[in-house]
This record gives sequence, C-alpha cells and structure tokens, in this order.
Amino acid sequence: MRGFGHSGPSPWTDLDRPPLDLDRLRHDLLLPGGLWTTLDVVAETGSTNSDLAARAREGEAEGAVLVAEVQSAGRGRLERQWTAPARSGLFLSLLLRPRDVPVERYGWLPILVGVAAASAISRVAEIPVGLKWPNDLLVTVDGAERKLGGILTELSGGAVIAGLGVNVSLRETELPVPAAASLALAGAKITDRETLLRALLREFAELYGEWTEAAGDPHASGLLPAYAARCTTLGRSVRVQLPGDRELVGEAVAVDGDGRLVVRTADGTRHPVAAGDVVHVRPEDL
Repeated sequence: MRGFGHSGPSPWTDLDRPPLDLDRLRHDLLLPGGLWTTLDVVAETGSTNSDLAARAREGEAEGAVLVAEVQSAGRGRLERQWTAPARSGLFLSLLLRPRDVPVERYGWLPILVGVAAASAISRVAEIPVGLKWPNDLLVTVDGAERKLGGILTELSGGAVIAGLGVNVSLRETELPVPAAASLALAGAKITDRETLLRALLREFAELYGEWTEAAGDPHASGLLPAYAARCTTLGRSVRVQLPGDRELVGEAVAVDGDGRLVVRTADGTRHPVAAGDVVHVRPEDL
C-alpha cells in the first residue's frame, strides 16, 4: 500500500508514528454551530500557512484547519526554518476572521494560540508546558528548559492565518537543534497525535469564543491573566535582541495591555518591547 494515495513512501514505515485518521477527526471536530468548518490532512506540503493564506485570498470562510504530516518549508518566527520527520509532530494552520474585533487587537491571536496549546497539551500529556514570550512552547528535559513548539501568524485576504508546530515523538537524534524538545523526551503520558489535536482545537475554539465575545479585549476575556500565569519569562532576567542589532537587558516584569513585554533595566526604567528575540539568562550572567 502506498501512503495517502500518492507515490511516496507508506505512512507505516515507522509504526510508532501512524497517520492521522481524517474521517475520525472530521466526525469529532466539525460540529454544527462550531468554529471549525473544514478540516484537511495532507501527506506533505511546503507550508500549511502558505496554503491557507492562498485559500483566504480566494475567500475561504473562517474555521478552516489544515494539517500536514510533514512540511518541507515550515517557517517559524524571524523566518527561521522548522523541520521534523513525517508524522513526528503536529503541524497545522487555522484560518480565522475575527469579526467585531478591532484589527489592532489581532496581535493577541498568537498569544491566544499559545495559551490554548499549552493548556491542552499540559492537561492531556500531564506535563507542565510554559510559554516564553511571546509564544514559544517550553518544556523541561533533564532539568533544562527547551523549546517544544512555536507559533506564526500572518494576515492574508482579510483573515489571520495562525500556524502551530509541536514536536511530539522526536527522538534526541532527530532534534533540529540541541535546545529543541519533544513531548516524548519530556516524559509525556500521552503522545497520541489525534488525542492532542482534538484537545488543542477544542481548547482554542473555547478561548477564541470568549475573546471574540469580548471584542478582543485581553482583560475582559481573561486572556491576559491566563497568559501571564503560563509565561515563564515573567520574573526572569532576560536579554532581548531588538530590531536594528540593539540589545536590552533587565528583568521581565509584566506583559501590558498591548501584549508587549515590559523589561525593567538596572536604572529602574521600564521598557515595553513589541518585537524581539528573548533569551532567559541567570542574573549572574548579566
């Protein structure tokens, strides 16, 4: 049997990584009146974000979900490449059209995806999952904080395309970089991808409904306190690489109402950071 009706390798070449069952997922997630309207699983694509962005430009309705068993051109924040073996993780994108939410609050969507993913995965896998500002998923492996997954959102055709990648079963030798991790390496009790995907999409739909009902207000919807509770950056000493090869060093003391990280430097000045690459550091290393 050839995999997924194409001439590529069988999806059963690695029995620890079975393919997703599309019919079962559609039955469980595409419900009348629910957020999710279409769900597709493809054997391989360059980027689920790029594919859904094209569909958004053609007028695709809100609620489309596209999952790839493997991505050949997956992208993360700051144009970093995201690669993983086939069926070793969850690689998906969501098409969202948040009506009645001001565009200036769209910046909360990647944070919302992060909160939903961390909450669902923590509950199902029974391991702590934190969020490094703004939305990297973190787990602890052998006492070290390592990256489990990442989120990338883009605007296309008046819609927001939210992409998410989570490493599920990667082995140590398969990690793209030493600082990466997987649920299996973090000791997760559950690594079944269908179980994780169902939980993640249901959690997101619930939080998204609360957020849109509050017109995207991070306080009224409860999103800001939920994020702050999971943000491992807060209270830590940080080094932030800013655009233009600038650097900011200090303590991460808050996330403000615009989703910016507030860093207090040694002179007591509080600096709101809208974009930057954060590194958690020990105070003695500052």
